Amino acid sequence: MTEPSSPQPFELALTRPARAIASSTLLMLALALSASACNYSIHTDSLEPATDAGTDTEGDATDAMTSGATEADTDATDGEPMGSEATFDVRESVEQLHVWNATPGTKLRVLDETGAEVASGTVDEYGGLVFRLLEPGSGYSVETMDGDDREWPLTVLSKHNSTPDQAFYDGQELGPGFGYIETRDGTKLSIYVSLPGPPEEGPYPTLINYSGYEPSKPGAPIDAGGLGIDIESLCVDLPVLCDNPNHPSGTIAGLMGFATVGVNMRGTGCSGGAYDYFEPLQALDGYDIVEAVAAQDWVKDHEVGLAGLSYPGISQLFIARENPPSLIAISPLSIIADISTSTLAPGGIFNQGFALNWAENVVGNADPYGQGWEQDQVDAGDTICEENQKLHGQKVDAVAKALANPFYNPELDDLNPLTFVDQITVPIFTAGAWQDEQTGGQFPALWDQFTGTDIVRYNGYNGVHADGYTPDLLIEWNHFLSFYVKKEIPEIPELVRTLAPLLFQEFFGDPVPLPPDRFLMYDSYESALAAYEAEPPVRILFGMGGAPGEAPGLPIKSFEQSFDQWPLTELTPQRWYLQPWGALNQATAPADGGASQWTHDPEAGSVTTLSGDINSALPNWNWPNEQEGFAAAFESPPLAEDVVMIGPASADLWIRSTANEADLEVTITEVRPDGEEMYVQSGWLRASHRTIDESKSTELRPVHTHLESDFTPLVPGEWTFARVEIFPFGHVFRAGSSIRVAIDDPGGTRAEWSFILHDFGGEEVTHTVGHNSEQASSIVLPVVPNIDVPTPLPACPSLRGQPCRTYQTFSNEPAE
Repeated sequence: MTEPSSPQPFELALTRPARAIASSTLLMLALALSASACNYSIHTDSLEPATDAGTDTEGDATDAMTSGATEADTDATDGEPMGSEATFDVRESVEQLHVWNATPGTKLRVLDETGAEVASGTVDEYGGLVFRLLEPGSGYSVETMDGDDREWPLTVLSKHNSTPDQAFYDGQELGPGFGYIETRDGTKLSIYVSLPGPPEEGPYPTLINYSGYEPSKPGAPIDAGGLGIDIESLCVDLPVLCDNPNHPSGTIAGLMGFATVGVNMRGTGCSGGAYDYFEPLQALDGYDIVEAVAAQDWVKDHEVGLAGLSYPGISQLFIARENPPSLIAISPLSIIADISTSTLAPGGIFNQGFALNWAENVVGNADPYGQGWEQDQVDAGDTICEENQKLHGQKVDAVAKALANPFYNPELDDLNPLTFVDQITVPIFTAGAWQDEQTGGQFPALWDQFTGTDIVRYNGYNGVHADGYTPDLLIEWNHFLSFYVKKEIPEIPELVRTLAPLLFQEFFGDPVPLPPDRFLMYDSYESALAAYEAEPPVRILFGMGGAPGEAPGLPIKSFEQSFDQWPLTELTPQRWYLQPWGALNQATAPADGGASQWTHDPEAGSVTTLSGDINSALPNWNWPNEQEGFAAAFESPPLAEDVVMIGPASADLWIRSTANEADLEVTITEVRPDGEEMYVQSGWLRASHRTIDESKSTELRPVHTHLESDFTPLVPGEWTFARVEIFPFGHVFRAGSSIRVAIDDPGGTRAEWSFILHDFGGEEVTHTVGHNSEQASSIVLPVVPNIDVPTPLPACPSLRGQPCRTYQTFSNEPAE
């Protein structure tokens, strides 16, 4: 889930594989909450809820602290309890206590108000120790094991009763450049503020970008590359060019006239605390950030929006769930829907290519001075950044724990966006690419779940992770944010319109203009807003990269269609059956249709499809053809007319194996009349995870439970029915083309995803798929009829995110 740093033109040198999520990333994040991942232990047998666990105001806490006093803590003169101060520092936090400036190697313990030990741990080499998962309440103490060095009394805050008064936010003064925001537990988060003009000329519409990358790293003049532009001469009109934030949304928003605030999550960059992916504190910090920024005099209407792609896109969902009162809109791009199946373990199969690499890199960068720029700040005299590094060693590294937990845990639903986005009440603009090589294409599963707001804008398109920052998406992004954050009729400055094609040319090799503003004909903001809100909320872009008259691969749409809701009411599921001899049609398979088999390839999981930069106009794809004997493929007759498909698909397969497990990948492609084959979409399933949640599944989208209690190995030699979820897509299969479906081991279809396949211990394993009347395997496709396709067959390659290869005829191996 990479939102790139800012040096590249118009912030489009977006993703770097070394930064590899997920946010899918996500099961990892979820599992990160386990205290066992840290160097301390929780003693649940002695942990009882504190008396005042639900009342955490200072006044209510006093009685709890007093009642927790022991005889040794009482002054002999007047009998009143006394506190004690340790040689180390302790911060009271939400369900946590933070220790720093302690002696490395010292063992500390936490006692509750009754004197019972509830947690213990060893101070790390940086002098830090974080105790997590503590019950809210008063009267806690942290002490050495001999009790000689003790901090008491302490209060552990609760999530729901920790919100500060407005005065806490009003009292924080933030200005342009680098600085800090204080959160409710006293942790200071590093920020970088970029304004489109002097503060006194505000107030300005303001956007926040929040992630564990480098959004608060101090800005610098934009790199204009070889454009021959005198950047300094433009900085009066466009200050962001000489004060370029380290997050793309900040650069782009600055050009559009927004103020931006980049904030590093706790435990990253110069921010205090310890990193733990999407723990509750991160969302509460987001609430505090929104309110502290909104309180500034230079913020228009004292309301803010959220912006960002990938990680800072996903973070918006968690912040918005908290419903900070000054949040006015969110615009998450390239996000995930599910903590596991979107990216980390699609179909229950671990994605070691992007998801685990991303997790390792983000966690690694959360080390003290892990991002590199922190040292520059400290060397320049930033004592807060220096002090904040002392807890960074207490980050939660959940990669190994994620690998050790292959099943869904309902207790972690709080980290699963699908379970909480209905709580978001502000306007939402979101966009994603079906073939996203990082976070994947499952994001539309959220679209019908945003039920808490009436204002939604959904955008789906073929493409890659960073394409949310290309012109056809940026124009609508600016429309949305202008209406709901600026509260003005959207209009991109003429100077930006002049510069943008040059900046895009530097990246893509050809100029790419910004589309026109669509609402300039209205004479008032109110009438323009009414027209905008009357538009259909679902926007599907087709043929990105294949626009007639444009160079192949440029991020320009061929055409678009809008719809009133998702899933589309116009959609007509169409079932195609696997047939003998590799055929695919809508007739049921014959009684004697038999089956096809393939041999498991243990090396398939490591194969990816790209060498070079995926963001370029024509990436250097290396998409291999399936090998006979190691796959089964089925192909339809040439289509008589164009067929438009929009939505997910379901491969409903009868499978059999010589082993008790099978990892399945189902890939849909278009075999074109010019002899080229174009990638469309894939889906994955570990057969033992095949149990369906019937209450959530549809004909087109099987939703698997992934529960350990539903884990069901195959019985070798027996036929078993399994439905494979194929991620959503929007594609035109052209007249004269054939629909092709291939089934094999996962791998060889994605640019950055590789898979940890089931280990059969060197045994040769054969999988079989049935295509007869008893084992009638099929695929259900999301056909949308009556769409007029105004463009011809695009070049191959040209469509973004959809590699091409020369079509090769394929013979299936009949099952024995």
